[in-house]
Formats: sequence, C-alpha cells, structure tokens
Amino acid sequence: MSDSRMKILEMLSEGKITADEASSLLEKVSTSRNTTAESMEKTVTDHTSPRYLRVVVDSADGDKVNVKIPMSLIKTGIKLSALMPSDAAEAMKDQGIDLTMLRDLPTDELIEALRELEVNVDSADGDTVRVFTE
Repeated sequence: MSDSRMKILEMLSEGKITADEASSLLEKVSTSRNTTAESMEKTVTDHTSPRYLRVVVDSADGDKVNVKIPMSLIKTGIKLSALMPSDAAEAMKDQGIDLTMLRDLPTDELIEALRELEVNVDSADGDTVRVFTE
C-alpha cells in the first residue's frame, strides 16, 4: 500500500477527515500518483468546518479573556431556540431580540460562513480583541 493511501487511512482513523473525504482523496491518489499526503492533509484541513469559535481579549489593565466555544454548542443553541416558551420569546421580541429567525437558519451554512470570520480590534487604550474560528 502506498504512503499516500496509508496517510489518508490514518487521517480517517484519527477523525481528521470523514469517510466521504477519505474516499474522495483515495480516488485522487489512484488518478494522480504525484500528489503527496502532506498536500492532501492541507487540502482537507482548509476545507473542513471550524470546530471552535474563539474570543480572546487582552486589556491594557491586565485583564485577559480566552473563550473557546465548540461549534456543536452553537448548533445546539440554535436548535434549542425552537423549544423556548412562546411567552419568553415574545418578551425577548419586545426587547428587539427575535429568536424565531434562528429556527430557520441553515446551521451548516452558518458554520461554513463562520469559517471565514476574523475580527481584530486594537483600541487606543491598548485593549486587544480577537474573534476567530479554528
């Protein structure tokens, strides 16, 4: 078995890629022997959905915040919004927060869009805020 095929199978067993991605890569290996396992891993990594939403804050006062939110929690939160009691949803809507739109959000598309998210703020006070996915 070639090194490329072994690398693909290793990535599959480690959960770095899905079975569909492995199948696609194996097809590419059979058609092109010049493709290296490293370039395949980079290709898969570049196209996989982010696993975490990160918020990092460093204040000039010395306060530090480092939050790592699993994307699965975001997906679950969107789904749970549909279970919110109607009176609570109405009270939030009166305050300008309409959660009914979350029910109709295509979560996979949202997660894919978040892959490109990057917010970098450097304030004049010396505070730094970073929001990104990984």
